[in-house]
Amino acid sequence: MVDVMPHMSKTNAPWRIGPQPVLLAAAVLAVVVIGIGCIAVWRGYTGTAPEQERVTIARVNQARVAQASEQLVEKTKGIEETQQQSIDQLQVVQDQLVVMTKLLALQQAETRKLNEQVGNLTGSLDNIRQSFASAQAAPEAAAPSSVRERPRRRARAAVTRGKPKAVVQRGRSKSRG
Repeated sequence: MVDVMPHMSKTNAPWRIGPQPVLLAAAVLAVVVIGIGCIAVWRGYTGTAPEQERVTIARVNQARVAQASEQLVEKTKGIEETQQQSIDQLQVVQDQLVVMTKLLALQQAETRKLNEQVGNLTGSLDNIRQSFASAQAAPEAAAPSSVRERPRRRARAAVTRGKPKAVVQRGRSKSRG
């Protein structure tokens, strides 16, 4: 038998099971069953489960990431090719610049040589002119002008003797005109 102690009252006893707790448990159970049923009907009606949606979304995201990665790789390869072409073109330009620099240096050296030669020839020509002028000035002072004209006529006649008449006549007409 159960001994009841004096400090325990009938209203405070937790071990006591009455008709109300059974009704409360049945109501909670009914709400849970109805909730599970509603969720099952909703999933069946929409045709998709959240887990399937998550998996589908994850696969779509993976496909997008893979596509973006492929595009990035293609663009990177394109940039690398363009960069390599630019480097090759720059190398060609640098090679051309080196060749042009060498050619310019050779041309400048050749120009210097030619300038020196022209200077030397100009100096020589000036010396010849001066010596010719001094040689001409000496006989002019010693000989009269009529004596000087006779040798010129003889020189002209000697030059025209070996030429045909047409050439001689042209030469005379030019010298007279």
